[in-house]
Formats: sequence, structure tokens, C-alpha cells
Amino acid sequence: MKVLEGFRATLLDNINDVKKKKDWGIFIDSCYVHCQSWRNILWHGPNYQRINNKTMAESVGDWYFDRREVKEIDCSYPCNPTCVNDGS
Repeated sequence: MKVLEGFRATLLDNINDVKKKKDWGIFIDSCYVHCQSWRNILWHGPNYQRINNKTMAESVGDWYFDRREVKEIDCSYPCNPTCVNDGS
């Protein structure tokens, strides 16, 4: 657990410049599954990972079409109840 927490802390420390850029989007969830976005349903499904009630698809769309500044950063693992662990 400490390794995961350390990785998250290091990652967040190293993207400070990215967080300051209004036209750069961020969607960093705390889900443990490596291939969580490989299937379309995982981007759009009503029961899959969200941050602040936004799916990856909504966040990418909002960023791409410049509808809002997207800086979605999840809380530390294992806090997100929308994470799936089997990729299905």
C-alpha cells in the first residue's frame, strides 16, 4: 500500500506544471486495474469509474471540445467506489 501511495504522491508532485495549464486535461483515478479503459463500455458505462461524477468519456469530451477545464484527480486508493476490478 505504501508503494502505491508513494507512486501517487510522486506522480502528483511531478505534474504541477500540467495542472497549471488551462488547456491541458487530466483524468487520474485511483482505480487499481491497469486496462480499465480498453473497452468502450468502461468509458461510457453507468456503473464504471467516475471522478466527481464524471466518466472518462465525459471528461475527455469536455476537454477536447473546450467545454470546461478538466483537472479530475481522484482521492488516494482505495477510495473510489466506482472502480471495477475485472475490466468487464
